[in-house]
Amino acid sequence: MHWADFRAQRLSEREVPQVIVSGITPSGEFHIGHLREILTAEMIHRACLDSGLESRYVFIVDSMDPLRRVYDFLSPEYEKYIGVPLAYIPAPGPDGTPSTDSGSYADHFLNPFLESLREIGVFPEIEMNHEAYEDGRFSEKIDLAIGKREEIREIIMNISGRDLPKDWFPYSPRGSDGSMDGVRVTSYEYPFVHWEDSHGITGRADIRKAEGKMPWRIDWAARWIIHQVTCEPAGKDHGAAGGSFDTGIPICEVLGGKPPEKIVYEWIQLKGMGPMSSSSGVTIGPMEALSLVPPEILRYVIARSKIGRHIEFDTGSALFEMADEYERLLSRVETGEVTKRMQTRIDTRKGALRLSQVVRNSDPSESIGGVSFRHLSMLAQIKSSDDEVWGSLRNSGHLSGEPGDSLVIRLGKMRNWIDGKHFPEDARIVIQTIIGEEFSDNTTEEQRLFLRGLSKSLENCEWDQDSIKDAIRECMGNYGLKGKDGFAALYWALLGRRYGPRASALISEMDRDTLIQLLKGV
Repeated sequence: MHWADFRAQRLSEREVPQVIVSGITPSGEFHIGHLREILTAEMIHRACLDSGLESRYVFIVDSMDPLRRVYDFLSPEYEKYIGVPLAYIPAPGPDGTPSTDSGSYADHFLNPFLESLREIGVFPEIEMNHEAYEDGRFSEKIDLAIGKREEIREIIMNISGRDLPKDWFPYSPRGSDGSMDGVRVTSYEYPFVHWEDSHGITGRADIRKAEGKMPWRIDWAARWIIHQVTCEPAGKDHGAAGGSFDTGIPICEVLGGKPPEKIVYEWIQLKGMGPMSSSSGVTIGPMEALSLVPPEILRYVIARSKIGRHIEFDTGSALFEMADEYERLLSRVETGEVTKRMQTRIDTRKGALRLSQVVRNSDPSESIGGVSFRHLSMLAQIKSSDDEVWGSLRNSGHLSGEPGDSLVIRLGKMRNWIDGKHFPEDARIVIQTIIGEEFSDNTTEEQRLFLRGLSKSLENCEWDQDSIKDAIRECMGNYGLKGKDGFAALYWALLGRRYGPRASALISEMDRDTLIQLLKGV
């Protein structure tokens, strides 16, 4: 059973409509690591729907969170906004200065991210947290938390090990400048929290409005109740022992709610660079990733991995391997007796394929457009125009008629990948026009005789992959060459290195006369 289906099965025991949630703080550029939480939640939501459960997927934007510091991409002018909720801060302009005509800071970073979510088939209900405060949906829980602040204080200290001062208060009002930093609570009388800020100015905050917010650990527990959340995956920072999830469970109960099931996911790491982090610069944005990687492959990266295992995301050579794995699953047919253990693996693989599709319950085979990732990579490199690629695919039988949208999109992403910094150098294909100097240093006389013989065999063979493959194999036999030695000689002649794409596929895309003259020249 796939992990998402298992979670759906567990959730069904609650016998209530499912509300699957993920959330994010729009404090800066998002990275692909954020997609782990979002896709984990969305896949559990899909699994719930697939099992016949009533389910909603809600994406909560922590727009009420304050600006913590002046980030590197911001001008010093943002110093005055530290402590102000992100929803009420102007968006940064191209030079990092506050822009009064570009909407809010929160929307500035959120909207491109939502666009990337739509591209991978994620269409959640969007809940802006500042609007929940504005609408008064938090007021009851704020009032209750204030009344039970000593109990909540003890929960946080006992579970997290943190030391909270005696005057700790479960609500942070906004001061005279809109910031929550340096504001001291002086008293409370429903619905007003009275305060004094760092400027010596006094005032009061109405808990029925967005004039303040609860600290994260309480805010999180409260919104589980407000949104009737049954499932919200948490990263291992929040899910660790003593973390926000562990304190959130009893706080939620104190506030009169039932906490969701605890699900903790591991992070996505960039291969060789550790966990992705916006602050450290170890990151790749979702839009950048989606310009390179087919969306179903990106979903598959998440779907194939158990929640508790970290993922190494690699936009280089490993992308070929991931695509190969995906394509093998599409064509895999189980034969013979199937044991219970084997059936479990089959069901898991089927679940990963099902949940990898951009359009829920669509046919996975349609996602690749009838062309393997490696073959498309080769064509995109040796054919200068898209029309040439389509013509080649028609000639090889991969395509009949016009290409579908999926294939057009895949080719566009492939060209972006090839032209960009992430494409592995050892996968680049540059067909030689003359035999390079390195050829003679890396081949034997037997290999050179084989290539000259092959040039004659190819003069009259049918110009298709199967015929070319047969000619190569026959010629290697005639000259007593092992397969690896024969193909190595071919690649040295054609590409100037000892490896390359499938030789018969590559040769079939070349001009016959040009190829024969090249091989005769060895």
